[in-house]
Amino acid sequence: MARQTTFYYDLSSPYAYLAAERIDDVLPVRAVWEPIAFGALIRAIGKVPWSLKPGTRDAGMREIEERAAARGLPPVRWPEGWPDRSYSLLPLRAVLVARGSDRHRELTLALYRVAFVEGRALNDADAVAAAVEAVGLDSSEVLAGGEDPAIKVQLREATDRAQERGVTGVPTVSVNGRLFWGDDRLDEAAQALD
Repeated sequence: MARQTTFYYDLSSPYAYLAAERIDDVLPVRAVWEPIAFGALIRAIGKVPWSLKPGTRDAGMREIEERAAARGLPPVRWPEGWPDRSYSLLPLRAVLVARGSDRHRELTLALYRVAFVEGRALNDADAVAAAVEAVGLDSSEVLAGGEDPAIKVQLREATDRAQERGVTGVPTVSVNGRLFWGDDRLDEAAQALD
């Protein structure tokens, strides 16, 4: 039986950052990395994320910082205004453009590091351009490509498909249609592949 595995993520999610840093080491197969517009998804399903809830925000941020430290990752730096005032769709569209060169995984990781290691907001075109250049792509081409209506449709359709499949948060790993939501469920997803 073919093992279809998809990693759904959004670049605003620090938990998805933690998952992206280790997913290829944890899963026994190479997952398809599928960027989605998490903001659009949660609006569609009427969900308020933990990062926008005063009672859970600080604890969630501490947990992310502790997980990053335990995994030997650099200290987490939070972009000013994170999450709602530090983000745009530009980096997700850039990742979709980078698929044409098969550099989207590298670009995804570079963008996560810009956001959560450098603490730079991803609504800054210069920050996105720096990540694009860091993986050896032409930033002017990639950023211009992100404005292509076809790329915008591609992101919207990927988000819609994720919602139709039952994705309610990021990161989510889908293994043959079974969903594992959360950075802390990567190992469980890996076991479902054995």
